[in-house]
Amino acid sequence: MVDARSIEEQEHRTDPAGSPALSPRHDKLPGAVSPLGGSLPARTVDALRLFDGREIPLPAVMGVLNVTPDSFSDAGRYLDPEAAAAHAFEMAGAGVSIIDIGAESTRPSGAREVTIEVELARLLPVLQRLRGKLTVPLSIDTRKPEVARVALDYGAAIVNDIGALSNAAMAALAAERRCTVVLMHMKGGPEDHMWFASYQNVVDEVLTFLAERAAHAERAGIDRSRIILDPGLGFAKTAQHNLAILANLNRFCGLGYPVLIGASRKNFISRIAGRADSDVLLGTNAVNAVAVAQGAAIVRVHDPTPAAVTVRMAAAIAAARRA
Repeated sequence: MVDARSIEEQEHRTDPAGSPALSPRHDKLPGAVSPLGGSLPARTVDALRLFDGREIPLPAVMGVLNVTPDSFSDAGRYLDPEAAAAHAFEMAGAGVSIIDIGAESTRPSGAREVTIEVELARLLPVLQRLRGKLTVPLSIDTRKPEVARVALDYGAAIVNDIGALSNAAMAALAAERRCTVVLMHMKGGPEDHMWFASYQNVVDEVLTFLAERAAHAERAGIDRSRIILDPGLGFAKTAQHNLAILANLNRFCGLGYPVLIGASRKNFISRIAGRADSDVLLGTNAVNAVAVAQGAAIVRVHDPTPAAVTVRMAAAIAAARRA
């Protein structure tokens, strides 16, 4: 039996300067009554309504399309635009409801920021091949408003921002274009976030951060119905942190926004479930099943076919529990 605490000890590194905890601010938790004080029932959101009139029934599967040479899972496999476009159509056929395309790696170690020009050079040939042909909504995984704007021009409907709108220009763009946004928790940046994997209480601190970023998005003019929250599994978090968040996911859903879980193929799964591909796949789907059963609205995955089956089954069990 794997001891999650021993895994935490293997993963955990602390910033030499320390990492200050976020202060709980109960008055800034929209749509919830003091989630730091206990469990709240999740609000039921049955569909995600996009600005162009399309609806995505929830829970949904988001398929990952990395057009990078250095992503942790499929480095370089879809860097060729033809291969990337073919994979997008393949995922759409496999049952994903959203395709999340990204051209800058944010893998747990060794990630390097790329320029706007490089990111666009990777994205544009793929977006050109998908425009007008892909019926599944596109999400753009980027921190850069300049890149997000181009992707929106090419038909993307969602901006998946690991910076949680820390860039004011990104917030203004999302409000202007009325797109849906994903706000993710992370401390530090893609290059160094694991140095900041230190918390007094990871659930309380991540919960507070996300509630405050959602309130910030609403103040920036983004409608509440267009906000999705992502606790950022693996980003500035050890295995034990990830497990604590998953064990308390109902509290995140209790904020009243759709919650996205991106556990697919991440390091904490291989450390617990095993490193063989089949172990990682089964471990990923176990996480996704638990997440959906607790109220998660979207799971972000690399393997859409088993994920779609997992989500259907977990959603049916969750519905029966609510009945």
